[in-house]
Parts: sequence; C-alpha cells; structure tokens
Amino acid sequence: TDDQSRMNICWKNLVSGSSLAVCRPGFFKASPQSPSCSKCPPHSYTHEEASTSCLCEEHYFRRESDPPTMACTRPPSAPRNAISNVNETSVFLEWIPPADTGGRKDVSYYIACKKCGSPSGLCEACGSHVRYLPQQIGLKNTSVMMVDLLAHTNYTFEIEAVNGVSDQSPAARQYVAVNVTTNQAAPSPISIVKKGKIAKNSISLSWQEPDRPNGIILEYEIKYFEKDQETSYTIIKSKKTKITVNGLKPASTYIFQIRARTAAGYGGFSRRFEFETSPVSVAASSDQSQIPIIAVSVTVGVILLAVVIGFLLSGSCCNHDCGWASSLRAVAYPSLIWSVRCGYSKAKQDPEEEKMHFHNGHIKLPGLRTYIDPHTYEDPNQAVHEFAKEIEASCITIERVIGAGEFGEVCSGRLKLPGKREFPVAIKTLKVGYTEKQRRDFLGEASIMGQFDHPNIIHLEGVVTKSKPVMIVTEYMENGSLDTFLKKNDGQFTVIQLVGMLRGIASGMKYLSDMGYVHRDLAARNILINSNLVCKVSDFGLSRVLEDDPEAAYTTRGGKIPIRWTAPEAIAFRKFTSASDVWSYGIVMWEVVSYGERPYWEMTNQDVIKAVEEGYRLPNPMDCPAALYQLMLDCWQKDRNSRPKFDEIVSMLDKLIRNPSSLKTLVNASSRVSNLLVEHSPLGSGAYRSVGEWLEAIKMGRYTEIFMENGYSSMDAVAQVTLEDLRRLGVTLVGHQKKIMSSLQEMKVQLVNGMVPL
Repeated sequence: TDDQSRMNICWKNLVSGSSLAVCRPGFFKASPQSPSCSKCPPHSYTHEEASTSCLCEEHYFRRESDPPTMACTRPPSAPRNAISNVNETSVFLEWIPPADTGGRKDVSYYIACKKCGSPSGLCEACGSHVRYLPQQIGLKNTSVMMVDLLAHTNYTFEIEAVNGVSDQSPAARQYVAVNVTTNQAAPSPISIVKKGKIAKNSISLSWQEPDRPNGIILEYEIKYFEKDQETSYTIIKSKKTKITVNGLKPASTYIFQIRARTAAGYGGFSRRFEFETSPVSVAASSDQSQIPIIAVSVTVGVILLAVVIGFLLSGSCCNHDCGWASSLRAVAYPSLIWSVRCGYSKAKQDPEEEKMHFHNGHIKLPGLRTYIDPHTYEDPNQAVHEFAKEIEASCITIERVIGAGEFGEVCSGRLKLPGKREFPVAIKTLKVGYTEKQRRDFLGEASIMGQFDHPNIIHLEGVVTKSKPVMIVTEYMENGSLDTFLKKNDGQFTVIQLVGMLRGIASGMKYLSDMGYVHRDLAARNILINSNLVCKVSDFGLSRVLEDDPEAAYTTRGGKIPIRWTAPEAIAFRKFTSASDVWSYGIVMWEVVSYGERPYWEMTNQDVIKAVEEGYRLPNPMDCPAALYQLMLDCWQKDRNSRPKFDEIVSMLDKLIRNPSSLKTLVNASSRVSNLLVEHSPLGSGAYRSVGEWLEAIKMGRYTEIFMENGYSSMDAVAQVTLEDLRRLGVTLVGHQKKIMSSLQEMKVQLVNGMVPL
C-alpha cells in the first residue's frame, strides 16, 4: 500500500542516516543537506537528539571560525626552560615550546615586560620605549630580544603561549617568568637642543638631559663645525646643559651635535642642529672709513707677533702645558686650528668646559681617557690614591677565605659605606711580613683597576692602606672564575648563552684596548662570572712579575708569560699589543665552547711553541658552531695585522646573537682534525699497548668491554671513532664523549708534530 511504502522509505532513510534521519545523542548533523550523522569530535558531546552541533567539554573551546567537525581545543601550557642573556640594556630570551599545545597548531607567544624595584615595591609595565625584536605579540619563533631597557634595573619577563582559544578561557594565564637585572650602559641620544641668544660671533645653546641617562651624567660633549666644513670641527666639553659657543664667524651657518657621557661611556650624538650667527653690525662712528684700515693693521701686527712667538715656543710647548702660549695662539688665530707639531690647542671657556680643535682626522676623538701606567709614578702611594678610593677598615667585614692570591688570601665579605646599604665584596689581602716591593706591586693592581669603569671589567670599590692588613676591595662575583664554573656545569648552557659570555668578555677587552691598555694574561681563569652569567675581565697583574704562576713557564724581562694563551710574536719578540690580546681571546673562546678544557691538553710548553710556529691550531671543540670556530681561527692569524680588532669581534658576536639560526651550522665532523693532520692517519700502538690501557689511562675503563665487543680492538681502529660512533656504542654522557674525543684528538696532534713515538 502507499502507507506501507512510505514507512519503508522512512526506515531506509533512518538506517542510511539521510537528511530525514534524526541524529541520536553523541552524533550531530551540521545541516539538513548533510548525507549522514557525524560523531561528535574529540572533547565535545550532545545529550539531545537531532543536534546540529556538539558542545565543548569543560575547559575546552571552539573558535567561531572552527568547523563543527573540528575537535574542541584548549589554551596551551606554559613555555618551558626559558633562559636569558643580558647585554648591557638588551635582553635576549629563548625558550622551548609548551609540552601541551592544546590540540591546535596556531600557537604564538606574547611577551609581558615588567619593571620591578620601584619605591612602592611593586612591578609596573615597562612602557612603550622598550622595543621587541622581532615583535612582542604574535611571535612565532621561540626567541626574542628586548632593547632600549633602562640600565641597572630589575625586570621580569613573562613568556605566555597563546592559541586561537586562549581568549575564551577564564583560567589564569599560563606563562614562564624570567627575572633579570640589566647592566650599565651609555646614555641615549639627546633629542632636544634649543638656541638662545645669537650674536655675530657666538651662539647660546641649551638642551634637555637624555630620555634614558642610564646613570649619572658626568659631562656633555658639543661638536660643531661650519656648514660644509665637516672635516674641521671643534669639540667643547661641559658639565652643564647650556653653553655659549664663542669665536664664530658672523653671518655663518654652523652645525651642532651633542652627546652625554656616563661612567659607561659616551652615548650617540644627537641629530644635527643648524643655527646661524648674526651679520656684522655697523659701528656708529662718524669715520667708518678708518675701521677696515685699523682692523687690518691690528690683525697683521698680531699675526706677525704670533708667528715669531710660535717659532720660539713650538719646540718646548708641544710637550708641556704652556697655557700662556696656547692662549696667545688662540688670540692670534681665533678661527684657525693648530695642528702643526702640537696637534691641538686647549682653550678654557670656563672652568667647566674643555675645548679641542680637530682637523682632517689628525687628532683622535677623546671618547675615552688614556690608561696611565702607575709604575711611571715616583711615589706608588700617589698613584694608588689618585686612582683608588681609601676605605676605612671598620667598614669591611671579612666572612670567609675563598682562595689564595699571589700576595695573600682572597676572602669574601661585606662592605658598609656611610649612607649606603651593605653589599657583598671580594677582598684581597697582603700577607704579613711583606716587603716594600711586594706592597708596591700589590697596590699597583688597584692603581690599574681603579682607572677602569665598564660593566665587563671587575669594579674596584677601594683600598685599605692606612691600616693592616692592606686590602684591595672589589665587587663580588658569585660564580668565581670562568674556567672552574664551566667545568662544574659541563654541557649545561645553550650556544646563545655561551656566545653571550664571549660577547661580554670581548666588550670589556674593547674598552681596555680603546684606553690603550694591553692585558697580556687574558685567559678563562682570569675572567670572573656573576649570578647573571655576566663575565668580567680581571687580574691586571702581568705588568708585575709572574714568578709563581704554573701556567707561566717562559721567561721574558725577568717575568714569565702564559705560553698556551700567548701570541707567537709576544713569545718570540715580546711584542705585546691589543693584537696579541686578540690571540689570547681566541684561546678563551676555545676554553668557553669546550667548557674549560685545557688548551693543547698535556703538551709541554715547548711543544706548544713549536706546533703553533709550524702552523698548528687548536681543533674546533665538539658541537662548535662553524661561525665561532672561524672567528677563533681569525684570532689566531700569524700576521697580527690580519687579526680582527675587538670592536669587530663585538660586532660579529652581536650579529650571531641577533640571528641565532647562524649558530646551528656546526663544523663538519670530518674536519675536526687540524689542517696539518692527515685524515685517517693510523695511530699505531706505541703510546698505549691496548685499547683497555688507553681507556684506563683516561679513566674511561668502564667502556673497554663495549669497545672490544664492537670491533674496536686496536688503537688503529679506535683512531677512526667519531662522535656518532660513541653515541651508537652507548656513550651518552656529554662529559664522557668529550673526554674520549679530546684524548683521541690529542694523540693525533702529537703524532703529526712528532711529539710521541706512536
């Protein structure tokens, strides 16, 4: 019948799930046109029949743009293992993606920046002046750099992972927090310069302090020159935020730029400000025709007089402070620049200003003061009191001995200066029964250290000389010497963190180089590291004799030098320069990347000298980025003029930090052997009679059986072992891998240089 037929059709439609079917609980049909019912996707449900969509379970959500067939998702968990690298007022953050992405692929990151340590004790938002590279919101990669932060400020960075449903969740934010303290930095550029009174020969200027002074402004530097005459310019220094510049030409346009200086150095110059002097005013005299004649006569007379006096004084006043002579020159030639013999003239505009003239780059811009050797002082006490502050012994509390120095014990303690908070310090003491020479040498280091002020140079707090024991007080570095710290934390840091350490050391060395100071003993043992992983150059003692240093086994001028860290020309010809410091820096790079491995292993000093002279260079450390190893090789150029300068090294490392992907390319494992080493050279069996004897000698005897079972039964076979082979054999500990590979490398080096009878 017709009714029976209709019932059969309805039944078939129900069975087939056609558009006429009613979906049971747990199923849904998004539209009547859908051919069948669909099961609710993960983390969703229906409790009613004929549902057109499924509801999300608790704590799960769906975006409006998500199709109904898509599973309900939730916000991601917090990112993991966030680390920071502080570089003056910039911070680099890196982290691992969250363990739970919430079931979505659209995960991005948001960085919240908070400045802490305000008088209220609360943290506040950083503000719009902070820049995020590449961005703060919607970050896809797992690293970011914040720049233009304030100096000496505590920050908290919260890294939050978000996805398409994060804004729907009422739950608390899931983030990982990183606390950092920025270092000292130069001030930001001055942005506003205003002109004041303008006359025919002078212009008055005023300006505002930089938006970010990053410390106490010590002085300002005003650079000016006549328009289109940039090669001849004048520098004026002032401690005020206003100045009147005299000695200008009438009706002339001048360009002015100003920068500020703090203890961290000079900031950048402001943009160029253009101001014009007034025209020549006409004298209200009835006989104006005589003015030019009188002016010319006076000028000629003064010039002739100045020339005669100049010849008389040129020989003596170039090397002495003949203030009256330079003043006379300034009167005679107010618009000219003296660069013959003397180079520049100083003309005091007022007690707080210093003026220098420069022409065609003949005079070096005085961005940093020059280092003064304290040994040139007749009285060493005068040097130490000129460069170091005297501290009352009652202000110091010695807590414990942390080491031994050349002249006595090294202690940790506390320093409480009047009106200031107590803070931790390191204290070097001069041992009892010292000679006058020992006292002079001991305080000589303080006289050197006291001239430096840089975030990557150990800071001198002061000295105690008026009571016993005589002490040198410096800032306290919680993690001690860099070589020991790296050995204790073998394999625990990312490449970016290691590069950050190297960048800090290079920055400190650039500062020393700019001041004209040659360290001569740059090594990881003489780098100190604090709790924020900031590295600081220390130990300025190689200007003294290093008789007791075990690393110093080559005598020069009555003292000893550390062979493994010293450039070949410094060993052979005593040519110590910033270029020889660069060589030493390359060795420090190798120490850092190899986590404190001893350079050249157990080779003797004479063998090191011979090998380096013949062209041998340390092989790249295990898992070393190719870019870092290439920089090491550049530092080890035989021709010292071919080595990079420290400012170039800082620039190179900054580029690597800004582009972390450039550090992912490792040196090819097959090129780990030096260029002098013939690949696949058989080791023979002269050094060790068996594989077991070799492994026992390097305290890796536990692996003897594994080596033998896998066919490495002779030293010739062991010679071909690679890092991948060790992993395959089950040598998984990084420290054990490094020890075995370093031992093999050492034996190969000795074979090439004929140092052991293999």
